[in-house]
Amino acid sequence: MLTPLEAIVALWLTAWPSPAGPVPPVVPAAAPSHDTRGSSRADRDSRAALLEATDEELLRRIETDPASLGSLSIGTPGSAILVNPVPLPPDSRWEIARGAITWGTAETMSAIETAIDTVHQLFSDTRPLVIGDISDSDGGRLKRHESHQGGRDVDLGFYYREGRGGWYAPGSSANLDLPRNWALVRALVVRTDVETILLDMRIQRLLYKYALSIAEDKDWLDRVFQCGRGLRGAVVKHLPSHRTHYHVRFFNQVAQELGRRAHPMLVQAGVIEPPIFTIKHVVRRGQTLGHLADRYGVSAGAIQRANGLTASRLRAGRAYRIPVRAAIPASQPVAVPMRPLPPLTPPAMESVAWPTAEALYGDRVAVWHEIAGVLPLAFRRF
Repeated sequence: MLTPLEAIVALWLTAWPSPAGPVPPVVPAAAPSHDTRGSSRADRDSRAALLEATDEELLRRIETDPASLGSLSIGTPGSAILVNPVPLPPDSRWEIARGAITWGTAETMSAIETAIDTVHQLFSDTRPLVIGDISDSDGGRLKRHESHQGGRDVDLGFYYREGRGGWYAPGSSANLDLPRNWALVRALVVRTDVETILLDMRIQRLLYKYALSIAEDKDWLDRVFQCGRGLRGAVVKHLPSHRTHYHVRFFNQVAQELGRRAHPMLVQAGVIEPPIFTIKHVVRRGQTLGHLADRYGVSAGAIQRANGLTASRLRAGRAYRIPVRAAIPASQPVAVPMRPLPPLTPPAMESVAWPTAEALYGDRVAVWHEIAGVLPLAFRRF
């Protein structure tokens, strides 16, 4: 049994970077149970093994067979490039919204399929879900989006009651199929490495109330939904423009970490050019398009295209995107946090084999259990 002091030290070692460097990335022991087309379990295991590859091995692959690295997501959601992209495959369980651009990483495609397939396991007569934008084939700015640049963001539609809604219809208690929507959100949280889900607070409350009605654990729901206790670290966060769809962002353990390491080698080998990223500049009174072009070393036309401008006039106080060609700043190794798993599965959800913490994380769970038995309750609840 740990003493309180030993528990605090163990908590620090398992949850935060050590003085010697960041905590090694967490890779779940169990691979997802459903394979995405073109991404077999063996393929995923092989790519995960690349995380242990030396820089020399990565450089050899880049120079001889860059496709062998698989999908790479380089940068941040709002300023990124996508290498070796994978298209969203056709499937009877979903439809692609008209005009949607649906390139992403293999990990993102696998996560999308896992979540949607879970809904179909629970409800066999489920209609196809409409899927919107993911990313462009090479990443970068995509239409109206601030993010969607690195193949890790996807817009998922709602499940509506029959005949009561379609793609981008605002959700409400009258038209949403709450059982299927909750199954989708639960699957995203429990069965994928989701980073965040952006959703209007009104829709959150509907799902929260429904989940409580089928005996989901309230403390767990408060960690999942921001509408619960208002936790900043909740998975589902409020964004007012998201009453029509879910904006889902996934962690990509392999695509992000390999992208971080391989990016300078890809540029050096000439496989990719230094990417164009966007930074934001808030215009002050008197600043002109020519002033910004000279300051950042880009053309006025490039700034106009990045902001959809048809005229040269700028508005003081407004933030404009400035496209710049530069290397990605050095970043820390990617560490995917442990999923916030529920303490129980209500009867309505029992027809699916939900993953356990022990299956995903092995011995690491035992450390947390021992810590939880020692630390005060107020300190443990986060």
